[in-house]
Amino acid sequence: MAAKKSDNTVRADPPESFTLDRLETPIGMALIVTDEKGVLRALDWEDYEARMRELLRLQYGRFDLKERRAPREVRDALAGYFRGDLGRLADIKWRVAGTPFQRKVWTALPKIPVGQTMSYGALAAQLGVPRAMRAVGHANGSNPISVVVPCHRLIGADGSLVKYGGGLHRKRWLLAHEGVAV
Repeated sequence: MAAKKSDNTVRADPPESFTLDRLETPIGMALIVTDEKGVLRALDWEDYEARMRELLRLQYGRFDLKERRAPREVRDALAGYFRGDLGRLADIKWRVAGTPFQRKVWTALPKIPVGQTMSYGALAAQLGVPRAMRAVGHANGSNPISVVVPCHRLIGADGSLVKYGGGLHRKRWLLAHEGVAV
């Protein structure tokens, strides 16, 4: 976004500044993006780095991404989750940009309890827009914070595992890890 100066010239806002770290998990190398306050801004998989960068660009415009270790609290919580301490995801502070509707969907996802799933249509109904299941699906697919904002807990109305930005093999693993029979 551009900001106006008092002499009516337009200057560009400085780019957002983020750090990028990597964490080995049982389902691949996770990319962890945090801001200068240590708040999680993105979590994705190394083989989807280009998509993660595009989601960051869509949400924040220009951004700088420097390699640096994520805060210990974030790394420890993620490592704990992957070791089986499933409640650790709630310890991670996160923030997203996105549209108001996307943020509404992303805020609802962590309210789906660990070990449970919900259909896109059921989430749309819960959000008060029962006919917006495709919009919910689109917002879910644009979620920049995989695992922590658990988009993997949304499934098809028939119980099928449909779409996951990190690949269906990861969605299947995450759900099984959380105790869902897949």
